Amino acid sequence: MDKLDKEYDIVIIGSGFGGSVSALRLSEKGYKVLVLEKGKRYETKDFPKTNWNLRKFLWMPNLFLYGIQCITLLKNIFILHGAGVGGGSLVYANTLLVPPDKAFEDKRWIGGGWKERLLPFYNTAKTMLGATRAPYLGETDHILKQSASRLGREDSFKRVDVGIFFNESNKLVKDPYFDGEGPDRNGCVLCGGCMVGCRYNAKNTLDKNYLYLAEKRGVTISPEKEVLYVQKKDNGYTLKYRKSTGLLKKTGKVQAKKVIFSGGVMGSVKLLLKCKDKGYLSKLSDSLGDYVRTNSESILGVRSKIAHKTKDFTKGVAISAGFMTDEKTHIETCRYGVGQNSMSLLTTHIFSKSDKIPTVFKWFANIILHPIAFIRDSIPYKWSSQTVILLIMQPINNYLRLSYKSRWWRFGFKSMNSSLSSKDPIPSFIPAGERVADDIAKDIKGVPMSTYMDTFFGIPTTAHILGGATMGEDISSGVVDKNFEVFNYPGLYVIDGSVVPSNLGVNPSLTITALAEYAMSRFPNKNQSK
Repeated sequence: MDKLDKEYDIVIIGSGFGGSVSALRLSEKGYKVLVLEKGKRYETKDFPKTNWNLRKFLWMPNLFLYGIQCITLLKNIFILHGAGVGGGSLVYANTLLVPPDKAFEDKRWIGGGWKERLLPFYNTAKTMLGATRAPYLGETDHILKQSASRLGREDSFKRVDVGIFFNESNKLVKDPYFDGEGPDRNGCVLCGGCMVGCRYNAKNTLDKNYLYLAEKRGVTISPEKEVLYVQKKDNGYTLKYRKSTGLLKKTGKVQAKKVIFSGGVMGSVKLLLKCKDKGYLSKLSDSLGDYVRTNSESILGVRSKIAHKTKDFTKGVAISAGFMTDEKTHIETCRYGVGQNSMSLLTTHIFSKSDKIPTVFKWFANIILHPIAFIRDSIPYKWSSQTVILLIMQPINNYLRLSYKSRWWRFGFKSMNSSLSSKDPIPSFIPAGERVADDIAKDIKGVPMSTYMDTFFGIPTTAHILGGATMGEDISSGVVDKNFEVFNYPGLYVIDGSVVPSNLGVNPSLTITALAEYAMSRFPNKNQSK
């Protein structure tokens, strides 16, 4: 393992949107900063050509797979999230949107007025992430636009802002964003591979902006370090970590005056729950793990039987456009590149849930009645070229709870568990999304698809897990205050998607970045710090 100093002013756990912003801004304020990241550091040349290269695509360290895509299945939700230096930015779909007003109506946005409060920080985030309107609409975007028209919602169809550098395809130019202080960049080639890792140096991942500039200002970024616990010690905190890759899991410790949890919900909330359970941070709020949001999200697909013969579904960026099916439902099309078909192994036919007939019964009946079609639609070959992927999101109130406890099948070992809210449970399906999928299926002579977990168990999929360490007026109503400092633990902060208290209804990366910029604006300079 690389040799680290024994003590830092601030240690940041995780290098996603919250951690990256914090690293840069704290270095500018004079702090000695260490970033611990469990994933690997990836250069442009390291990303796989397709996601069949599981060693470089999936993050499953127990299987010696050290890629950028994490997959977590809990009782009530199937979660896609990221790993590596740059966190979710390595695998996300580049989409940078400001949520609708409805997303900020939840009372857990303490004090209200958060959209107006965040507006200047949204602008800063857009500048730093290189937000620009998607210049190209691919075949699947046109298919979505036609569906919007048939449903009477064409006026709501819009291109989205994306964090990608566009110029003459693949031409290397001097840093176009930071007056020459950033890295040289190449233009996007519209290969569709954004969610497998950009191999063309065009995607504005965090290692090309916030983290790049942070390292130039002295921040230490140490990858392949999984934090095991954080413990209050004297005037600061002790962190124990271990190597997350390889056979020999060497451990180490580091001291910090302040600690920022920025590992996303599946990193930060899990670690905090673990620390509370083991007594390292026993005074954490009992609301830790509550109000976990899925962005009220569903991911569906429509696999065409004929369109791929004349049209290329893979050309473009991961997401270019979307529309509102109604006042509360936002739908975007997503794409993978040519040959990037491994995620198809998770998918199967989906059937309407609007009647009382169990979807599992419909699934088995479909195999009996249409065996050849079922086999054809289950073959991964050309899946990305044949499939319109639909991302459905809503800013409505529903949530689940995460806990850390043992289950009999874990032989006494503890890990994350989920349970549904009795009052506002997350939806197992979204009718508006189902209508669009059915409409597109008729248009392209295709079949609606979802995951096996959805079809068999009604477990929805989200790529945008939020909440679990939300704001409160005091420890009885939240985990952190409005500055994201943890109640009962001065100098301990949560700055990532875990503090987002509501479903945003749009891709959350821009909001998480803006929240982190806001938090850092309230952080004192080192010479002013207590």
